[in-house]
Amino acid sequence: MTPEQLASLARLRRARDVMDREYASPLDLAVLARVALMSEGHFSRQFRETYGETPYSYLMTRRIERAKALLRLGEMSVTEVCMAVGCTSLGSFSARFTELVGETPTAYRARGHGPLKGVPGCIAKELTRPSRAPGRGGAAREAADR
Repeated sequence: MTPEQLASLARLRRARDVMDREYASPLDLAVLARVALMSEGHFSRQFRETYGETPYSYLMTRRIERAKALLRLGEMSVTEVCMAVGCTSLGSFSARFTELVGETPTAYRARGHGPLKGVPGCIAKELTRPSRAPGRGGAAREAADR
């Protein structure tokens, strides 16, 4: 890799780290592009090329990942979880959750999560990570957990 490519990758990582840390904040493409010191279009293209998904898709996956953890606890309503992870539309949240997980947030919350009891959070997060890629998690992995 050239020095320029390494610098670009570091800036993309910085923006991805912001999404990982501040997933519940109102992050839009303009904010993330500024973090990466790139124009919005260039940032979006570079992010997709580097990580295989759009910045929005990556951010929503992080939000759904956190939502799953909150729903497993069962202490919050689906609407409260939706807002806690930074989503402002319950309908969009539910649709994306269902797309990535394979069941509605309500069904996921109601289902027993006994096999994950006592599993450290960092391991549970990896085991239940939502993904569109077949065989990497998401609906396929969730079906195997049932």
